[in-house]
Amino acid sequence: MSENMLEKIIVISGKPGLFRMLSQTRTGVIATSLIDGKKTVTNPREQINVLTEIQIYGIKGEVSLEEVFHKIFVYEKGESTRIIPKAKKDELEAYFFEVFQDYDEDRVYASDIKKIIQWYNLLLSEGILKFEAEVSAENSAKELPKESV
Repeated sequence: MSENMLEKIIVISGKPGLFRMLSQTRTGVIATSLIDGKKTVTNPREQINVLTEIQIYGIKGEVSLEEVFHKIFVYEKGESTRIIPKAKKDELEAYFFEVFQDYDEDRVYASDIKKIIQWYNLLLSEGILKFEAEVSAENSAKELPKESV
């Protein structure tokens, strides 16, 4: 993944989905929705989070959201998630455990998992997540021992 791929992608409190930051104003930002392409201007009351700054609680420490997206990408072989974000709580948690075994189950809620899955699928569909070379290299590395046995 290029280092700054998610640097301009933001979450705006109270607004669904993700946004691409276009420019900053004195009091907020101008952004475009990744869902419908509509522009929005934030005000000082709205909280803005850049995806590169979001961390997910792990047992051994916090893990960047980018790293979690990479784990999902590898697990799903570059495809959309096989689970839907509206799945039951237990199903979401079981899926997330398969992808990220070290996540802190006491501090990462089903609602967080739902958002992560929604965001992953949206970023993937928009062509923003790019891990192709890494996935094929990992798959090749996994297949080599099988062939030599």
